[in-house]
Amino acid sequence: MPSPQSLFEKVWTAHTVKKLANGQTQLLIGTHLIHEVTSPQAFGMLRDLGLPVLMPHRTFATVDHIIPTNELVEPYKDSLAQAMMDEVRKNCAQFGITFFDRATGKQGIVHIVGPEQGITQPGTTIACGDSHTSTHGAFGAIAFGIGTSQVRDVLATQTMALGPLKVRRIEVNGRLRPGVYAKDVILHIIRQLGVNGGTGYAYEYAGSTFDGFTMEERMTVCNMSIEGGARVGYVNPDETTFAYLKGRPYSPTGPAWDAAVARWKSFASDPGAKYDDVVKIDAASIAPTVTWGINPGQGISIVENIPSPETATSADDKAGIIEALAYMKLPAGAPIKGTKIDVAFLGSCTNGRLSDFREVAKYLKGRKVAAGVKAIAVPGSQIVALQCEKEGIDKILSAAGFEWRAAGCSMCLAMNPDKLVGEQLCASSSNRNFKGRQGSPTGRTILMSPVMVAAAAVTGTVADAREVFTVN
Repeated sequence: MPSPQSLFEKVWTAHTVKKLANGQTQLLIGTHLIHEVTSPQAFGMLRDLGLPVLMPHRTFATVDHIIPTNELVEPYKDSLAQAMMDEVRKNCAQFGITFFDRATGKQGIVHIVGPEQGITQPGTTIACGDSHTSTHGAFGAIAFGIGTSQVRDVLATQTMALGPLKVRRIEVNGRLRPGVYAKDVILHIIRQLGVNGGTGYAYEYAGSTFDGFTMEERMTVCNMSIEGGARVGYVNPDETTFAYLKGRPYSPTGPAWDAAVARWKSFASDPGAKYDDVVKIDAASIAPTVTWGINPGQGISIVENIPSPETATSADDKAGIIEALAYMKLPAGAPIKGTKIDVAFLGSCTNGRLSDFREVAKYLKGRKVAAGVKAIAVPGSQIVALQCEKEGIDKILSAAGFEWRAAGCSMCLAMNPDKLVGEQLCASSSNRNFKGRQGSPTGRTILMSPVMVAAAAVTGTVADAREVFTVN
């Protein structure tokens, strides 16, 4: 009998082409996702080398990072955005790559498009020139963010070289309290393990809490694995996974579906699989969590006070607190609740899905965004937008004072017109709160769940959604 194995070990072994002399593994990449920002240079390198795309049917493209969300007619005012649009169209046409352009009705953030099209499947390897590719691990895939030179390698060879990873199993068990969401779970995990805690690891998320999560909740957690330093984050595939994938455009059909499900099940971690580390968390211990500093590990529950340098446990920790407080312009020891905000952002590959907007609309109906707050809601894909519009969610958000935008990455990052100005402070459902992340070199970001963003929007301050709304 073979020794019990984790999903990571099984997928890694199944996709190993060969072991390299430097200790790395040449890994077959089953699915390659590309977007307009990290692919142009890679295609340019292919042309310089006179190489074709080896397996164009395994590559799928969309546009998300740089395109404007409040401007649909081309040419765009931003000439760089237009140039990147033109380039990705040219490259996909020349090399025979499927491209989800805006005109297809399927465009959106790459990590939302892949799952909703059924391209993301269990037991596969997935690569994309974007750090949040770990999102796809929610389906039991091993998904890596890669750099432009690796994008070139995958286009040319459908393989890439990677070093081995350890595996940490993170078990969350029990029922989350009302007002606590998947976003709070991952912010809590990162706070506990640190932004470098996952270095050299793949994270396997497990336990009864994850068993009960929807696919969209699992995607939210896997999405931010990279913020915890992990290269990969995944959840074992189960009936929830298969139900989500059934009937999607790129999912198998007929007898092939049954065969695929049997194969997918075989990749799940075996009972008794060995892990390099195991962390156990009680779901009831997790509270609505927000960041206060300049990395996603600098988080606290909404009822806690902003840390003081005097509470630091090390010199490095103390220096980090001092730096963060100076940038964020927040008083040490003060409650985070009540901090004034200027902008509220709903969207991103972390929280730009239908379930996120449904949950916000449930509590935002009949409420108004506070005076002086700029609020924008950006669906993660054209399909999400259409579903929201069919359900009237866009109208609820618009009536409350949110601007309803077109699909894209938007204010998650500073590659498009949606940016902070000056020292504005943004309550954001995105994934990173680094200095300047949202466009202004002095702009400030506080990460939180979508419902917490809604609570901040209507009060004009960082607020406890459980107090602002009747959250259940």
